[in-house]
Amino acid sequence: MLTVHHLGKSQSERIVWLCEELEIAYELKRYTRDPVTMLAPADYKALHPAGTAPVITDREVVLAESGAVVDYIVAKYGNGRLVLGPDDPAFAQFLYWLHFANGTLQPGMGRMMILGRLDIARDNPTLLAMRGRLDRAYDLLDARLREADYLAGSTFTTADIMTVFSLTTMRYFRPYDLSRCPNVVKYLGRIGARPAYRRAMEKGDPGMALLLG
Repeated sequence: MLTVHHLGKSQSERIVWLCEELEIAYELKRYTRDPVTMLAPADYKALHPAGTAPVITDREVVLAESGAVVDYIVAKYGNGRLVLGPDDPAFAQFLYWLHFANGTLQPGMGRMMILGRLDIARDNPTLLAMRGRLDRAYDLLDARLREADYLAGSTFTTADIMTVFSLTTMRYFRPYDLSRCPNVVKYLGRIGARPAYRRAMEKGDPGMALLLG
């Protein structure tokens, strides 16, 4: 049976959400971060050599990396749902935003999280450059969401599932003022109205306030 090993407040929330959107059978195992270090517990790190979230097990398969996990589940259990094929006019947009999530947006949030923990001047050139790069990523998202309800267009896809963590839960680790991105805020309102998203967040991180605005 497919088992989702979910570390609280982590990218593995994407996988819980995907399973809820697809309405497939899965087992959810929750793990709690160390209250002092906020790192994964030893039993989670032991699941995969990378020691990172997410991890799934599916019989003999042990798989990490959220993008790989999303592709695996959709290919094996999705029956063509939540993805666009090459004949779809929005295929290129789908691919771009699917990979933008962990290729640009999440690394930008991660870099700013690390830089924010260092004792460096606010006018440090590296800090300014990384902040500018992150702002441009948000600007791209806001421009896209001015013209489309979802990242691939009118259709909700795995590109949205991959992206939302960085816009929401990641802000617990690296705050970002979304007031400069009104279309992103409206988009998160649409996401928050999805029953599968609500179910997934309640199952994976019960009681956690959702940063949807």
